[in-house]
Amino acid sequence: MALPGLGLAVPLEPESQPSTIYEIEERMEWRFEIAFGLELEVKLLSGNAEVFGTELAPKQTYIFTGTSAAIYTWHGCRIEVKGDFQSQYIADETPMTMYTNLHFALERIREQATVNMGQGPRILILGPSDAGKTSLAKILTAYASRAGRQPITVNLDPREGMLTIPGTISTAAFSSVIDVEQGWGSSPTNGPTQVPVKLPLVYYYGLANPEENPDVYKPLATRAALSVMNRLQEDEEARVTGCIIDTPGSISYGKRNYELIHHIISEFSVSVLVTLGSERLASEMARKFHGQKAGTSETITVLKLDKSGGCVDRDIEHMHQTQRAQLREYFHGERTNSLSPHTQQVDFDQLTIFKIVDSSALLSSLLPGGEEEDAASAIYEQVMPSPEMQNSVLAIVDAERNDSPQSVRDANVIGFIHISEVDEKKKKVKLLSPASGRLPNKAMIWGTCPEPVDI
Repeated sequence: MALPGLGLAVPLEPESQPSTIYEIEERMEWRFEIAFGLELEVKLLSGNAEVFGTELAPKQTYIFTGTSAAIYTWHGCRIEVKGDFQSQYIADETPMTMYTNLHFALERIREQATVNMGQGPRILILGPSDAGKTSLAKILTAYASRAGRQPITVNLDPREGMLTIPGTISTAAFSSVIDVEQGWGSSPTNGPTQVPVKLPLVYYYGLANPEENPDVYKPLATRAALSVMNRLQEDEEARVTGCIIDTPGSISYGKRNYELIHHIISEFSVSVLVTLGSERLASEMARKFHGQKAGTSETITVLKLDKSGGCVDRDIEHMHQTQRAQLREYFHGERTNSLSPHTQQVDFDQLTIFKIVDSSALLSSLLPGGEEEDAASAIYEQVMPSPEMQNSVLAIVDAERNDSPQSVRDANVIGFIHISEVDEKKKKVKLLSPASGRLPNKAMIWGTCPEPVDI
């Protein structure tokens, strides 16, 4: 179409995508899966509904991308949906009643802790990969927050990034609601947000699975546990509420991996052990830990819960896309809040980089007992920048450049940089940082998780 006499085309307005109304009956959930690069808009028209335990606000539009989730309702609701998704269906069989009963049981323990000046429950969630462990951790965290509690949530799965990027172990206190669209929510590095940001404590493991190097993983789990237990002692609200611990699926298999489970139970003084999606694991955990001492007057309770039918198996490609999205969010922000990362060039001698040696677990296990410093030295080696680092992420930790490998390993993360280019001839490194200014004069760690990616 053209304007008369001018020959200018009138721009066509984009067609509005049609929406669909879904009626969800009480105690049912609408499950959906959406790919990266696509967007799905959801609006609650009437009734009440929640996503991973967090209530949806009426008439507000929520936008989801690259995720699998479910909208559950206790009393029925109507939702308006607009966009593309890979799959969707309404399920009438869900484990939400079982999960809610667990929450109420935990609340009774918290009430007793308030009266007796004791400790709240320390919950460890175990199960195979893609069994719904993280979903359960989110639900229990959200329900505790809605009850006016302040749960401390711990992520011990390096493949998942809780308020940070993958390759890490992190913990945070949740005194406000979980973000519906962002999952766990945002940290201060993600820019402004309507939901209050969380302040995670982060340690960099740098590998995808704990069994790749337990000599690094176990000390970091201990560091996280010390921080959590200190917070529980010093903060009455946190002490009464307790903590919720999410774990990687890989530690639920094999006899040696049970050593990692025992280590976590011991360090966090776990009092409630929940298993998902594995009869064998539930039986093993009950035989090994049920009734064992968890504290001065507590014993460990082992519970078996059913796996949600909405859990989907995530292939390697999906995990890569998830990690890439988390990295882009850290440096560039997300859909509604874009950030302006800073590109700069630095000399080789401005970077002190420690590389995690993947194959050193056997070597360090042969070292004499008590030689923790030597074991850490065998696991970390100082390296110069190389083209092999291109597109990799380096963790900047709160350790001085001349500190020992053990101190570097145990230090918490203060930020990340992305290596864009390494010029060996000029001995220059081009890097991306989330903020402008000089790099901190601190040690850095180079791992293999997250995998190198051009962001």
